[in-house]
Amino acid sequence: MRRVYTIGEILIDFFPSEIGVPLKEVHGFTKQPGGAPANVAVTVSRLGGNASFIGKVGQDAFGDYLTDVLKQNQVDTRHLFRTAEANTALAFVSLQENGEREFSFYRNPSADMLLDKEELNELVFTAADILHFCSVDLIEAPVKYAHLAALEKMQQAGGTIVFDPNVRLNLWPDPEMLKQTIQQFLPYADILKISDDELAFITGMDSEADGLAALLKTEPKLLIFTKGSKGADLYFKGEKASVEGISVKAVDTTGAGDSFIGAFLYQIAGKDAWEECSLDEIREMGTFANRVAALVTTRPGGMQSIPTLQEVLSLEV
Repeated sequence: MRRVYTIGEILIDFFPSEIGVPLKEVHGFTKQPGGAPANVAVTVSRLGGNASFIGKVGQDAFGDYLTDVLKQNQVDTRHLFRTAEANTALAFVSLQENGEREFSFYRNPSADMLLDKEELNELVFTAADILHFCSVDLIEAPVKYAHLAALEKMQQAGGTIVFDPNVRLNLWPDPEMLKQTIQQFLPYADILKISDDELAFITGMDSEADGLAALLKTEPKLLIFTKGSKGADLYFKGEKASVEGISVKAVDTTGAGDSFIGAFLYQIAGKDAWEECSLDEIREMGTFANRVAALVTTRPGGMQSIPTLQEVLSLEV
């Protein structure tokens, strides 16, 4: 089993005690571990894979808690750093009846933004390794340049790079800056995952077909286009495979996209040469990943809702 590295934010999600209430009217919250790259690492590990997280938390109780959570989930934390210069990031969440969310973030700056490229000097990748990243920590801060250093190391090693932009507009001072930054990093991706609600923003195109064509021009080896409850389309070697959606009662969609790509990478990590897979094998990976994501939406709590392999295999659809 190859190793999956994820780099970026890890934070505390404060989930509401009430559903269907605007964030300003929520009376109570419960803390849960979160952050897309951390969710991906935990997904890989819970399914039985090897995962390492690269990031930074504060010298505070929340940083202690997140470090413990990663360790409890058998995620390698050798590259999780601590700082007293900023606190661990926080996000307050409200939930609608259909599981959709509203966020309010506290990170100006937060510890994750202070990850320095020099701290990655001892990080060594191999051609068998996989590196996953998102756009939240590509903001103009030291962590952006830590990402660049890690991406260059992985390219030099000949490993696989995975980009899931995971657009969070309210974390950027200017939407155009976010769009340009995502477009700047697209060429790094061997595997690119985009959701249907991100496509028009990232590509600037209203037509789904035109947007996907624009992404394919950046030449990812695999383009994963997720469509929530409608499933996903997988573009591989000039062909397209579709995965049907799974009908479940969604309680909370937090972490669904992260668990989808985490489950996909768990399977990729089990292949000696995933680039040589058939389209049918890629479709099977998408089907499994969709089962994992669907199961996550039926439970509240983001990272805490990520299933084990046995739970996924037991899911009746």
